[in-house]
Amino acid sequence: MATLRAIQRRIKSVRNISQVTRAMEMVSASKMRRAQQATLASRAYAEKSWEVLRYVAAQPGRGKMLHPLLEERAQIKNITLVLITSDRGLCGAYNMNIIRPALDFMNKHSERNAVRLITIGRRGRDIAARLGKDIIAEFTGLSEKPSILDVGPIAKIAIDEFTTGRADQVHIAYTDFVNVVVQKPTIKQLLPLHAPQEKTQGLSAVYLYEPDPETILASVLPRFTELQIYQAILEANASEHSARMVAMRNATDSAQELIGDLSLAYNKARQWNITKEILDIVGGAEALRQTLAAK
Repeated sequence: MATLRAIQRRIKSVRNISQVTRAMEMVSASKMRRAQQATLASRAYAEKSWEVLRYVAAQPGRGKMLHPLLEERAQIKNITLVLITSDRGLCGAYNMNIIRPALDFMNKHSERNAVRLITIGRRGRDIAARLGKDIIAEFTGLSEKPSILDVGPIAKIAIDEFTTGRADQVHIAYTDFVNVVVQKPTIKQLLPLHAPQEKTQGLSAVYLYEPDPETILASVLPRFTELQIYQAILEANASEHSARMVAMRNATDSAQELIGDLSLAYNKARQWNITKEILDIVGGAEALRQTLAAK
């Protein structure tokens, strides 16, 4: 049985850890609320722009002559995957929940295609480097309040990979924020823009562009593609802070349970020591009584 002093030291240690996890939970909750507000504020615009892009992709006569980002390659030989993870840990299974499907995606396509990575976040970069994956660019230390300017270099590399032919498809892997306890790993095709068949069947309307399609789309399509990456980063940030808040809450609850168990063990050990001391006193008194009676 552990000594009373050892149990007390362990209770103190666990209590200090619970205070740290409680503070981290509160900090993550504050960051999560800000990230959630930013995500929800831009989600409607991003979804509508994505819908417009996909409908533009379904227009008759689209192709390389209309805009390079709409070009469907006959053969898919090279794929670029933009992987969004966090820079820090202590967020439960958040990182592995997106890294695992991303690795499955790469293994699935690596038999026929060369898959290269653009990593956002240290956790994804470290695991990809450890596994020997081909990383063409890495971005770490992004602001917790990212702006569209922070996303510009990422979008430029992804677009250049596609337009120069080094990648026939560009996909993005991120964690979609549903609510505080539910975050959904998502992998979707970013380039070329792919028309949804279920929504574009029977599409008869044709968009008219002024002054001309090339001029309009040359400005709009890269911006909208950049917006999709920006929205994915916002979704990932909100998911990360939510996962960290839940993980710290669970850690705090576990610490409190452990403190209760240790307190119970401390009381049992203390009771055992008191009982032992009483028995020693009673035994000594009985021995003294017997000695006096013998005299």
